[in-house]
Amino acid sequence: MTFRHQAHDGTDDARTTGTHRSAHGTAPSEKPAGESARALYFALCAPQPQRPVLDAARRYLDGALQDVASLECDLPASAAGLEAWIEDNTAAVGAQYQAYLAQRKAGGARRYFGNKAHALNFLKSVAPTKTVDGSWLYGLVRHWNDGRFASLIRIYLEELGAGLPDKNHVVLYKKLLAANGCDRWDQLSDSHFVQGTIQLALAQHAQHFLPEVIGFNLGYEQLPLHLLICAYELNELGIDPYYFTLHVTVDNAGTGHARTALNGLREAWPVVGDAVRFYERVMNGYKLNMLGAGTTSVIAGFDLEQELVAILAEKSLIGKQVHSDYCRVGGRTVNDWLSAPGQIPAFLQKLQESGWIRRGQDPQQSRFWQLLQGERAEMFGVFSAYELQVLHDWIAGAAAPESTAGGPGEAGPRRQLSFKARSRLQEALARRETPAATPAMPALEVIRDDGCDEQYGDFDQEVRQFEQRLRQLSDREETMHLLAGMMSPALHHTPVGLRATRLFVRMFR
Repeated sequence: MTFRHQAHDGTDDARTTGTHRSAHGTAPSEKPAGESARALYFALCAPQPQRPVLDAARRYLDGALQDVASLECDLPASAAGLEAWIEDNTAAVGAQYQAYLAQRKAGGARRYFGNKAHALNFLKSVAPTKTVDGSWLYGLVRHWNDGRFASLIRIYLEELGAGLPDKNHVVLYKKLLAANGCDRWDQLSDSHFVQGTIQLALAQHAQHFLPEVIGFNLGYEQLPLHLLICAYELNELGIDPYYFTLHVTVDNAGTGHARTALNGLREAWPVVGDAVRFYERVMNGYKLNMLGAGTTSVIAGFDLEQELVAILAEKSLIGKQVHSDYCRVGGRTVNDWLSAPGQIPAFLQKLQESGWIRRGQDPQQSRFWQLLQGERAEMFGVFSAYELQVLHDWIAGAAAPESTAGGPGEAGPRRQLSFKARSRLQEALARRETPAATPAMPALEVIRDDGCDEQYGDFDQEVRQFEQRLRQLSDREETMHLLAGMMSPALHHTPVGLRATRLFVRMFR
């Protein structure tokens, strides 16, 4: 039977096999009892988690598996049916996406994001999962010389972009967050960290949960409808969709991760052991995808005014002592309003009543907005790009979908272009501004590594020290072991980790 969830718009969407990217709402329990997902998540993000942390991760997985034991699963009863299951899922998702596109072409509204602030909140809310993308497979990397795990290791290497920064999934997502002012997400609720914690725990305990790792991977690598819709609507709102479109291509059922995940299951299938029990554990691992906050649940849970109140409440902790007394709102000083976070909703109401904020109009018409944006903005830099977008969309109301908050230093909102349209415009302007007669600069000669480290300074010192350590090793197994250590979820997206991944890929072939 297919597991189902309530979509945010009230319609009953059938969950296809898209447990991938956790498209569901929260399962019966948000986290295994007795463990904080958020605290354990950050402890597991350490380069070398300590033994008490690893033990806690083991307990966490045991609890999670108990939580999913009674959940329904849409995997076929026998592994022999998995290929048809993947093909059916791909066809169903494709048909649903075409229906979505037809609806949009006919003038239908966006299904997921009411405005840009909503979309940016989604990016921030799923960050705990996206910034450990692929981590559940890390525990297999040290088994590089065991052919049973070759396909699964290749998936991990591709999640790491084979060591190329512009293809490494975590690097891409971190850049996306930073570009949109969404890189402060460490205080999200515990349910937001459940999926990431499960993935990091699987990374450290593959030796105890190998079938569960394989089953989790099988579910995660299937193409879900929500991934396609997110990419479409993010682009529409002027947000770079590349991280999401990249997953659409690499997870395809023909030659991508969906197919490779099935190959990985077949290659690791027990020859002598209990195949029935193995597949049961695979199914339980698959169901781990159902725990915690996922795409549709975080989208459905967004409330624009509540988010603005939370932002201002956080700002009040610093701002309650720094405003002058000459400015009063509703007969009270700003410092007085900010002295207790619980007063923020009433403060917003008074700002409207006194004309500082004009709801339903271009935010540029509000005096409060002018304090934040423009050439003479007295509060410039107080709010991040994400926070400005939340305030902008709250003020603008129905006008918000058609415009976006101006960037730092811009006088006001601007009409929204899709991300791809804006990129094409920027490329055209760059070509126009490049003088045709400017001769090309001669290429610089490559500086040989002659020991003059001062040519490079501190920026790549760690990489140089790492390579020096590698040159001291003569044994292939020792080399691969060292490289694998630098490809952990905590390190693979760093300069040293990226370098180690490129070397590992070269030696793994």
